[in-house]
Amino acid sequence: MKKIFVILGLSLAMAACGGNSDKTPTGGSEADSAQSADQNAVAHNSDAANDTAANNIGTTKAAGTPDNKGEALMANSDCNTCHNAQSKVIGPALVDIAKKYKDSDIDMLANKVIKGGSGNWGTVAMTPHPDLAVNDAKEMVKYILSVK
Repeated sequence: MKKIFVILGLSLAMAACGGNSDKTPTGGSEADSAQSADQNAVAHNSDAANDTAANNIGTTKAAGTPDNKGEALMANSDCNTCHNAQSKVIGPALVDIAKKYKDSDIDMLANKVIKGGSGNWGTVAMTPHPDLAVNDAKEMVKYILSVK
């Protein structure tokens, strides 16, 4: 039952975030036009910030850019749905995983990420990731073990 509420909540959050469009109003009050102008100005300022970041590629790390391949793979997967770096969500915190396991456990943990399972951190099962390449799973595990 808890899973249903979590999934429903995440679905609602994603739906709420994806509702913007770039359509311009085809009529309406002056307030609507002023609001649209404000939104366009914000969008333009955001584009300017992105352009500046794009021009600095290779000189500095952009905010929110993953530091390594494992971190990037995790950011592009569903890992952050259940795991957080510092605190328990549905699954254990990455720092807790790093405290429990050693570098010699990389192969075993990569296999566990691919096959899923439960019992090591409670009764909630980790979703299997059968389409994940073994080398990618190993990179993700290496990143997890580096989190302090």
